[in-house]
Amino acid sequence: MNTSPSQLIFEQSVPGRRGCTLPKLTPAEAACALRIPNKYLATKPPELPEVSELDVVRHFTNLSRKNFSVDTHFYPLGSCTMKYNPKICEKIAALDGFAGLHPLLPQLRGGGMLTQGALEVLYETERLLAEICGMDAMSLQPMAGAHGELTGIMLIAAYHRDRGNRKTKVIVPDSSHGTNPASAALAGYEVVTVPSGPDGCMDMAAFEAALDDQVAAIMMTCPNTLGLFERQIHRIAELAHAKDALLYYDGANLNALLGQCHPGDLGFDVVHINLHKTFATPHGGGGPGAGPVGVKAALIPFLPISVVVKRDDGTYALEYTREKSIGYIAPFYGNFGVILKAYAYLLLLGRDGLQAVSENAVLAANYIKEKLKPHFDLPFDHTCMHECVFDAGRQAARGVHAIDIAKALIDRGFHPPTVYFPLVVHEAIMIEPTETESKEDLDRFIAAMIEIVEQAKANPAAFAALPVTMPVTRLDETKAEKNMKFRV
Repeated sequence: MNTSPSQLIFEQSVPGRRGCTLPKLTPAEAACALRIPNKYLATKPPELPEVSELDVVRHFTNLSRKNFSVDTHFYPLGSCTMKYNPKICEKIAALDGFAGLHPLLPQLRGGGMLTQGALEVLYETERLLAEICGMDAMSLQPMAGAHGELTGIMLIAAYHRDRGNRKTKVIVPDSSHGTNPASAALAGYEVVTVPSGPDGCMDMAAFEAALDDQVAAIMMTCPNTLGLFERQIHRIAELAHAKDALLYYDGANLNALLGQCHPGDLGFDVVHINLHKTFATPHGGGGPGAGPVGVKAALIPFLPISVVVKRDDGTYALEYTREKSIGYIAPFYGNFGVILKAYAYLLLLGRDGLQAVSENAVLAANYIKEKLKPHFDLPFDHTCMHECVFDAGRQAARGVHAIDIAKALIDRGFHPPTVYFPLVVHEAIMIEPTETESKEDLDRFIAAMIEIVEQAKANPAAFAALPVTMPVTRLDETKAEKNMKFRV
């Protein structure tokens, strides 16, 4: 039997082959089945592949070995913080008392006592994240980063409506994540883009010119997507608040500040956090994600329902009566399993561990920056935070672009970093090593990048075919995007 991973599971099918058998229906089950109306009954067996258990195991094991994942490869995906997920957190989330808990139990008569542990986890996680971010309250309900962004902008809109403000604009820097303007537009705001200055931070003169009485919020990432701390952040907050505009913190880069400073102390009024980035819960295909939102006191009345509260007797409950709430934004209470993993991670590291995260992440990024600086253009040569951004303009002049360097890394066993983002750097290569990679792994990555630079000098034409070690090699990415076809 050919169990090549290049074959579809349907192509491995052999008529009559079985990997399992099902017991016959009992008389009671058969009688129940007979009561199903004929229109709901299939007229023929489903066309499933007929394979053995061994075929299935080998097929999917071989498929899994094609994956680049944070468990198998260095994964320096800039602005996405792809760091190792401690397996102890996975074990805790799989405990029967949590994994087997039904979300409707708190709403059943007397059922609240069956969910006190889960409610305590939610309550304590909110308190811990609020402390880390310098916020007065949190909601854990948003189910991803962009969902958290939208929730934050909805809270800002509710705040302004309650005050009778008729504001129509949201300011975003030109280096912002693409979800920032998308979230603002979804909430009904006009997006005003402010350019970066020569130092890589938001141009203050352009910002002040754009800041008028119609601005509801300024959405910022700090440090920004160039890996640079916004050194004028206090001044930005002061100017925004003078116009009764709120400052929104995109928490995608919180890994850089973790345990070092509170975004709330920098002047931010609303924060979203990516638990699947900063707090080491699975990311992307290993998800789902979670995007908790924190707020200062003035926005607490608008938080989504339900809200976890602690009663006077020390028990916990979900509160639904909030007159000014923006309402429901998620089924039940967000992605509880992800929140639980983040809670375990917080307890595992503690204060000193969380501070060490940011210290080591920043150190690793600056190490890579200094080692690769002689080989790539560096558009902003400052001490960076948790990520550094190079420009492959020098290599592009030889016909080897950022995307070609990314493909070459695949052949050397590394997941490529982010390329062509942020958009303010033309041939951007954005590298975020995180704190979980060893110096030895960083050195191997640096050596691979230098080797690619030398290859670009010696044989730039070779890059057109890369990667050559993968089952699928170089694709026409534009054509693939326009002609998406799916095979099961």
